[in-house]
This record gives sequence, structure tokens and C-alpha cells, in this order.
Amino acid sequence: MKKTIIAFVAVLATSSLMAGGDFQPEAVPVAAVPAKSCNENTVFREKDVDLMWQDATYTDAEHGAFKREYSLGKAGTQSHAARYCQSLNYAGYLDWRLPTSDELTHVHNIEGQVFDNITDNDFWSSTPTERSKYYVVFPADAMIYARAPRQSNYVRCVRCTK
Repeated sequence: MKKTIIAFVAVLATSSLMAGGDFQPEAVPVAAVPAKSCNENTVFREKDVDLMWQDATYTDAEHGAFKREYSLGKAGTQSHAARYCQSLNYAGYLDWRLPTSDELTHVHNIEGQVFDNITDNDFWSSTPTERSKYYVVFPADAMIYARAPRQSNYVRCVRCTK
């Protein structure tokens, strides 16, 4: 008899679990997620020198291109950088260009971080150096360095606002 009662309780418990019963756990409230900005065409306006700077997000693919020494989007060789800026349609403007080393140095000497989208590696300029190289600017200290044009560096385009 004892075995029958134990078997009956086991069957009853199993069927209750499988049927789901009427147990309804209290729903956990969902945390509010801030709305993501849909404006991907952000710019920085450098009013004292009448320049507008591209301030777009750097993608994982572009970081990979930089690290692997090939060209893609906002990273690549010096000629790629010049072509990229020349053909850029961004923030409603078509007159973008690769900045000079003086322009890059000036914007990176501004106190504080002026760009929302940053990377901590060199940016191409359009300024040639001796021995067929071009200047790049390191954003952390705004120092210029000469690089071979076939090397991969980051790109940030600029346009005149006047």
C-alpha cells in the first residue's frame, strides 16, 4: 500500500509539473533603454578657422583594415584617404577633402575631446614631406610624423564652411 501511495504522489506531482499548473511568476520590469541617436552624420564645427570636420563612427572593419595594413572606409593608404574624402557625401555636403597637417594639428590642440568618435592612432594629412612621404598627426599629442603612403592610417575629412 505504501508503494502505491508513493507512486500515486509521484504521478500527481509529475503531471502538475508537466501541465504547468496555475503558477504565474511576477514579471520582472524591463529597464528603460535610452533612445540611440539616429544622427550618424555628426560633425565638429571649428568656428575660429571656418572648418567642419567629419565625426563618424569607426567600424570594426575599419579598425581591422588599419591593423592589417589595407584600405577600407575611414582607414587605409594615403591615396585611399584622399579618394575617400574627395568622394565623400556626408552631412549633406559633397566638398570634403583630406586635411593639411596644420589643420589636423590645430584641431587636436584644442583642449578637451572635440570629437565624439575617436581612435588613438595616426590620421592622414594631405601634406607631403621629403622622400615621398606624407605627414600624419597623432591625436593624443597633436604631433606630426612622416609615413610612407602605402601604410594604413585613419582618415578624418574636413571642409571649409566659408
